[in-house]
Amino acid sequence: MLLHASSSLKVALLFAVACLDVSLAHDRRHASPTPEMKAWFDSLRSGKGPCCSDADGTALSDLDWKSKDGKYSVFIGNRWIEVPDDAVLAQPNKADRTMVWPIYLNGETTIRCFIPGSMM
Repeated sequence: MLLHASSSLKVALLFAVACLDVSLAHDRRHASPTPEMKAWFDSLRSGKGPCCSDADGTALSDLDWKSKDGKYSVFIGNRWIEVPDDAVLAQPNKADRTMVWPIYLNGETTIRCFIPGSMM
């Protein structure tokens, strides 16, 4: 009987963790942008190409990005990654949130686009 309870507890914990992971991922994205904001997101391009859309980007908290000597770094995957100069978007940020569009390729994380927030 103890073995059965232990297995049930493991399944319940795995389910709870999966639900938490999904809810955290959803919180980082625009729920439903207006048509104007969607058009703005879709128009974003860095020197590395189109950023794609808001659904591909991740909003960062103030603790997950920094700027020093004109260079930006973002905290993704438990490590700091320097943002390449050609990935930084120069236009005004209509979303008012710092956002990053990472690319995961061959186990490496690179940054396709980055736009700092309002920095107030």
